[in-house]
Amino acid sequence: MTRPEPTAAPSTAARSSACLAAPPLTGLRVLDLATLFAGPLAATLLGDFGAEVVKVEHPRKPDPSRGHGPSKNGVGLWWKVLGRNKRTITLDLSRPGGRAVLLRLAETADVVIENFRPGTLEKWDLGWPELSAVNPRLVLARVTGFGQFGPYAHRPGFGTLAEAMSGFAAITGEPDAPPTLPPFGLADSVAGLATAYAVMTALAGRDRTGEGQVVDMALIEPILTVLGPQPTWYDQLGHVQPRTGNRSQNNAPRGTYLTADGTWVAVSTSAQSVAERVMRLVGRPELIDEPWFATGADRARHADLLDEAVGGWIARRTRADVLEAFEKAEAAVAPVQDVRDVMADPQYQALDTITTVDDPELGPLRMQNVLFRLSGTPGAIRWAGRPHGADTEEVLSGLGLTPAELAALRAEGTL
Repeated sequence: MTRPEPTAAPSTAARSSACLAAPPLTGLRVLDLATLFAGPLAATLLGDFGAEVVKVEHPRKPDPSRGHGPSKNGVGLWWKVLGRNKRTITLDLSRPGGRAVLLRLAETADVVIENFRPGTLEKWDLGWPELSAVNPRLVLARVTGFGQFGPYAHRPGFGTLAEAMSGFAAITGEPDAPPTLPPFGLADSVAGLATAYAVMTALAGRDRTGEGQVVDMALIEPILTVLGPQPTWYDQLGHVQPRTGNRSQNNAPRGTYLTADGTWVAVSTSAQSVAERVMRLVGRPELIDEPWFATGADRARHADLLDEAVGGWIARRTRADVLEAFEKAEAAVAPVQDVRDVMADPQYQALDTITTVDDPELGPLRMQNVLFRLSGTPGAIRWAGRPHGADTEEVLSGLGLTPAELAALRAEGTL
C-alpha cells in the first residue's frame, strides 16, 4: 500500500497561537503536586496541548525548580520553561484545611500528578481511597524513584540514582575512565515523557470503563527501557555491554572527529549503504571489498582502521567543507553543536523548535517549543512559568470558596 503524502506542517503562527482549532487536550484538568522534575515535566507536556494545569505548591516551600540553575533579576529561568502553561496556587496539604481544599480540587480534576515518597499522601489522608471516593474517574499518577512497593520504595530517589542503577552510567564514558553520569536530568526527562504517555493511556482506559486508576511510575524503569536490549542480550548470551566511548559495537565508522578549524562533527554509518558512501568519500573504496566490511559488527572490530581513514580525511578540512562534502555524498554527518549553535541552526529555525514567549516578568524569552507538531489541533505555549501562588485566589474562588474562607485559610498558613 502506498504511504500517503504527509500534510503540510502548520505555520509558526499556527503552532504558537493554536489558531487552527482548540488544542486536543482542551477540557482536561490536571493538578500538578509534583516537584523536581519528572512529574512537573509530564504536567507541562499535557498543558502544552491544551490541558488546564493547576500547579499546587507549598506556601512556604516553592517547587525547588524555581531556584535551580541561573536566574535573571531573581527569577529562575528553568521554572519559566517547566512552569509554562500552568496556573499556580499555594496549599499546605499537611493541614486539615489544605486537605479539604485539595479534595474539592480533585472533584473537578481528571488527573493528579504527585511525586511524594510512598505513604506521604496516605499520611495526610489523601491517598487513592480518599481521592477516588470524591472522583471515581480520577487518574492519579505517582512518580517516585523506585516505585510504590519493593525493598527500595521508601528510599529517597533522584534521577542520578536511576542513571546509575539502570546501567546507563556503566556503559557511558571511555573504556579506561570512570562510569559517566549525564550533566542534565536525563532519567527525570525520560520519566516525564513516559508519565505523560502513561496518563494518556490511563485516560483512554477510563473512556472504556468509566473509572480512573493509579499510574505507578518509577524513575529507574523508563531509562532502562530506552537502553534497549541489554537485559535480553545478557539473558540469552551472558553479554555485558562495555564502555566504548563514542564508538559502537554495532557499526563503524562511528564517532566524533576533529576538523581542521578546531570544531567537531559526528558521523554515523548504521546503514551499510552509508558506510560504503563514507569510505568512497574519504578515498578508501578498497576497504569496502574487505570481507569484514559487510556487517556493522565486523566493521566495529576494525574501528581503528576506519577511524584513521575517516578522521584523517576530516582533519584536513574545515567543518563547513566536511558538511558540504558529506551532504553531496548522501552520507550521515552532523556538527557537534553547543547551545549557541542550536539557537542559530537553520533546521531548528525552520521548525520553530526554539520559540519566543512574551513574559510579564522578563519580557521576550526563548525556550523549546511544544514537543511535536499536529496539523489540525496544534499545541501552544500560552505563557511562561508564573510567580509562586499567582493564581491562588482565582482558582479557589472558582471552586466556590468565599473571600472569608480564603482569608481564614491564609491566616492558618494553609495558603
